[in-house]
Parts: sequence; structure tokens; C-alpha cells
Amino acid sequence: MVVRRKESTVFYWIMKNIVVGPILLAIFRPWVVGLQHVPKEGPVILASNHLSFIDSIFLPLVVDRPVVFLAKSEYFTGKGLKGWATKMFFQATGQLPIDRSGGKASEASLNTGLRVLREGRVLGIYPEGTRSPDGKLYRGRTGVARMVLEAGVPVVPVAMIGTEEVMPIGTRIPKVRRIGIVFGAPLDFSRFEGMEGDRFVLRSVTDELVYDLRELSDQQYVDVYASSVKEQRASASR
Repeated sequence: MVVRRKESTVFYWIMKNIVVGPILLAIFRPWVVGLQHVPKEGPVILASNHLSFIDSIFLPLVVDRPVVFLAKSEYFTGKGLKGWATKMFFQATGQLPIDRSGGKASEASLNTGLRVLREGRVLGIYPEGTRSPDGKLYRGRTGVARMVLEAGVPVVPVAMIGTEEVMPIGTRIPKVRRIGIVFGAPLDFSRFEGMEGDRFVLRSVTDELVYDLRELSDQQYVDVYASSVKEQRASASR
């Protein structure tokens, strides 16, 4: 396990700083605001809106420290050459698989995130739980709040700007357009310490976090879950 972690760290550094990172930064020229809000060391949660698959690529590129995302398990179970390549890439860059089916799977995902933070690392999470289907900001999932309260670490809100125009859902080849990344001031939820079992507190923390994301991103907010909108659209298209 130690060897795999070391190999992943080396691969991550090479991909970010030598192979892929410089090329992507030169092509898309992301503008960045507020990067100083990310601590230089120690555990921290980067809570971001989620507009495109490439959010998980560009956010780590502009942060000096390695960022670990909890990626959906489907990325690690694909078939054929493409499935194998995807699995290898996600494993080598330190991404961790999670089961998003709910119940015990959600508990396991929480524990995985907490382990990352106990190791003093940077954890990237998406409060909406899935990509926005239309560029709007949707209601946050309270599992994020539970992790925030149990970990007791700094939470930095992050707004991805314009990534849905570069690579919309369903496309395979990105368009060359400039994107933006805005880091907000860390949020303090210490007043809710020990209250992670209270569902009203969890909703309050989640809503406060999403409100900050709305302020940073200037997105239109819709008070329903993005996953529900996707399910409705899928049903209507059948």
C-alpha cells in the first residue's frame, strides 16, 4: 500500500508538472482568483460547484498541493482498453472510488474522505453530488456537511467558471476556451461542533456552503437536486 501511494504521487507530479499540466495550462489559460485561501499544509476541503468532467482536472492543476477527489466507482470498473486506461489514470493520480448508491455505501464514502483528511491531505468534493445538467447551481447534499463537521478542517469554497462551455456533458473533445477558478475565503463551521447527527444542522451547513458557491460563481440557483433533474429528463426522453 505504501509503495502504491508513492508511485501514485510520483505519477501525479510528472503528469501535472511535466506532461499534461503545462500543455493544458498553455491552451486554456485559466485565470485564478483567491488561491492564497488554500492552506500550504494540513488537511483542507475544497468544495466546488460542478459543471464539467474537466473540473476535476483543472482544479488540481492550479493548486500547488495534490488534490484527491472521491470519484464514482464506475470510473474504476470499465471494460476493455478504455476502461483499463481510465482506471489506471484515476488510480495513479490518487483518485479514490466511491459507491454513490446510498445507505452503507454512503457511510463508506464518508469514511474514505475522513481518512484522506486525517492524513493531512487536500480533499476535493462537489456538494451538488453530480454535474449540473444545464450550468445552474443545484441543492447541496448533506453528506458533505457531515464530512465537514466530523473532520473539523478548513473548508474553502471554489467556483469553476466556464468549464461547461469547454466540455459540456456528453461531449468527448473539449473546445478551446478560457476558464476561470475562484477560491473563496475559508468557511468556519466550528459553532456546530459535535452536531453532525442533527439533520437540521447538516442542512444549514450545506445551504451556507452552496450560498457561498452561488456568490462566487454567479450561477442561477435551483432548490432541487441536480440528480432529480437528470432523472426527470431521462424519463421524458424515453
